[in-house]
Amino acid sequence: MTTDTNRIYPAISVNNIKKFIPIPLEMKNSRYGTWAELFKIHCRAFQVIDHIIPPTSVDTGNSSTTQQSTPPPTRPESWSRLDAIVTQWIYGTVSTEILLTIMKPDQTSEQTWDPVKSIFQDNEQSRAIHLHHQFSTIRQENFSDMSSYCQELKNIVDQLNSVGGDIKDENLVLQMIAGLSDSYRTIGTMLAHTKPTPSFFDARSMIILEES
Repeated sequence: MTTDTNRIYPAISVNNIKKFIPIPLEMKNSRYGTWAELFKIHCRAFQVIDHIIPPTSVDTGNSSTTQQSTPPPTRPESWSRLDAIVTQWIYGTVSTEILLTIMKPDQTSEQTWDPVKSIFQDNEQSRAIHLHHQFSTIRQENFSDMSSYCQELKNIVDQLNSVGGDIKDENLVLQMIAGLSDSYRTIGTMLAHTKPTPSFFDARSMIILEES
């Protein structure tokens, strides 16, 4: 049986956290949903998810299920070291503004993780109203190219869904069509009348092809 004394922890081998979480979290143009999902996937892969989410409610990616995580190491110094590593991962993937807001002496990774979540998910109703306005008024003509337009739409929807916006793929495609300029009216009409409505990625490919 492997004991805690000679156990090798995968998290210790991570030398560059930005390789695994390439999208930094910033106050403006928040990508919290994307950042948090990448971070949780990384923590599951390196067996430290229980450091940011309590073992009795580990997020498995399925909102309807929970599972018990691997028990913490029996040696307090091992647990403390792993926890410090996870805290470093958080600090290393957020902007300076967020870092200065959340950083406190001697806090655990869970005590670091929760304030980040609060920053972006508190006042959900107000955030949802603001994001819905952005979503409904976005226009393709304000972007340098179609790819940038589609990406910003997807970013807004990701943020909306992280605060309970519940924007379905079909609604995303219809808003993408609605925001097109007159020069793309033909492709927009064709997409609008296609049944079933194309997926976002299919519609995006067709519009970008039209642009080229």
